[in-house]
Amino acid sequence: MPGLLGKKLGMTSIFDADGKLIPCTVIEAGPCTVLQKRSKDKDGYEALQLGFQEKSEKNVNQPMAGQFKSFNVKPQRVIREFKGFDMEAMNTGDTVTVEMFEAGEKVTVSGTSKGKGFQGVMKRHGFGGVGGATHGQHNRLRAPGSIGQSSYPSRVFRGMRMGGRTGGRRVSYKNLTVLRVIPESNIIIVKGAVPGSRKSLLEIHKQGK
Repeated sequence: MPGLLGKKLGMTSIFDADGKLIPCTVIEAGPCTVLQKRSKDKDGYEALQLGFQEKSEKNVNQPMAGQFKSFNVKPQRVIREFKGFDMEAMNTGDTVTVEMFEAGEKVTVSGTSKGKGFQGVMKRHGFGGVGGATHGQHNRLRAPGSIGQSSYPSRVFRGMRMGGRTGGRRVSYKNLTVLRVIPESNIIIVKGAVPGSRKSLLEIHKQGK
């Protein structure tokens, strides 16, 4: 689906028409520059290549500098492809803004979740732990317990929930409602939380009706 690149600014809360307090996330979405049009004849699929956040030419290597020069646009920090746009209406150098979204519609927001490092099973998988310090547990209240099998199959099955690295993965939150769109500030406010920390990169996709 068509979408836009953005940056998470943080969370806040607003009141709706009924006076209910709604937690929401403020996202700086766009403006994004159209860099290239992927065609089915040449590339095998149709998509629009968008760039987000300009950067200095001195920080761009020669191959990429040549690409941006051929597109006749300034160097962009982030480049992503989006499908579902009206390809005939878009041209290289055009700008896609937050005005493509409307209040009340549903969007999917994708980003990289916060990295939490190595975590145990209680933090990572929500294990309850041992209810009391009896039965010889002593200092093992937050341990996962036995993971082995009997003489058959005598192995640990793949996918066993154990401690490990948590977060830092690409996550998509679906069916988020757009509460407000502020075109003059390139701001979109969506209901609820979105993945990532402040200033992290996000992809906002329109959802089909």
